[in-house]
Amino acid sequence: MALLSLTGLKVCYGSVEVLHGIDLFVEEGEIVTILGANGAGKSTTLLSISGLVRPAAGSIFFNDKDLLRMPAHEIVSLGIAQSPEGRRVFGTMTVLENLNLGAFSILDKSRAAKTLEWIFELFPRLQERRNQLAGTLSGGEQQMLAIGRALMAEPRLLLLDEPSLGLAPLLVRSIFETVRAINERGVTVLLVEQNARAALRLATRGYVLETGRVVMSDSAERLLADPVVREAYLGG
Repeated sequence: MALLSLTGLKVCYGSVEVLHGIDLFVEEGEIVTILGANGAGKSTTLLSISGLVRPAAGSIFFNDKDLLRMPAHEIVSLGIAQSPEGRRVFGTMTVLENLNLGAFSILDKSRAAKTLEWIFELFPRLQERRNQLAGTLSGGEQQMLAIGRALMAEPRLLLLDEPSLGLAPLLVRSIFETVRAINERGVTVLLVEQNARAALRLATRGYVLETGRVVMSDSAERLLADPVVREAYLGG
């Protein structure tokens, strides 16, 4: 069985259905990307997995456990962590305080300390800024912090929502290289990303969402070569 599987997932905001029966799976060790225009339902899919949005129908299984009615903090404890769109760091807290908040589910402090060392290896800038208020960081540094905070929970599955949003091309390249390093460390990744070309070059497989429906799924290599995908998301 896949590490994560969504079947027939429907989500409503009030009376409006925004996901119309999503089927999606992620195998252990993969990087899977979800592509689509604004409003396609990409972020809603991640929020449903995290337990922050309650689906109206369908199923979500992670490592054979049903997540559908599970509270968000228990989902984190099972091994899923999310780096949200827009970073959402706590601006009046230091970098180190933000990172420590990510480890709320880790009771073994020595394990948390080792994870922190790894995050500082991934993002040396965070170690340099460890006592700086998060709100004074640059956009790229805040993105590093958002990913690092999620990793402090020691996830088996990392949900990344628009990690390249608003970043300069050089920083985008650096963030994606770090995501690959995280995956090579054994963390499975589900990535929502507007930069379709960069996402498909990083991922093993991809899904394309349009208005709350999966309209295409294939290997990243085939999606990169697909004329419909190239026209709609890669600039022809």
